[in-house]
Amino acid sequence: MGLFEVKDNKDIENLLNTFGGFHDSCLKELYMWTESFVNDNLSMSPVPDTNVRILFQRQYRNPSAIELLFRGVAQFHIVPSPENYDSIIHDAKLILHKGLLYWADDNSWDPGNSILTETSWLSAKRLYWRDVSSWMGKENRYGIISDF
Repeated sequence: MGLFEVKDNKDIENLLNTFGGFHDSCLKELYMWTESFVNDNLSMSPVPDTNVRILFQRQYRNPSAIELLFRGVAQFHIVPSPENYDSIIHDAKLILHKGLLYWADDNSWDPGNSILTETSWLSAKRLYWRDVSSWMGKENRYGIISDF
């Protein structure tokens, strides 16, 4: 399986059907980066483009893990699970709204009421996904935390 771009409602439906609406899944890892950087001469190269990669695993096969790549992130709101609560996603939302793609870990979430919410969500200009079912288990794929 290759890389798939989500462009319209048909692509959204395909992704949600392929990954079971994210039912019984979890956000395993997340990696965010910007295109901004400081050159060797210490001059700033500010490029206003933020990107996020997210690894999801689920308790079903075909696929059992997918990676989402959000390019041109507009907003980013991640809420860790409270202590003594599980991190299971029961049903996620993926919609195209006002020219942006929105993903949320709760199907009842509404982008119009997104300011004060316990829901993790993000919006971006572009979204891609791929099957990474070989990435199951505890191993970190985006970095080794023991380096700190």
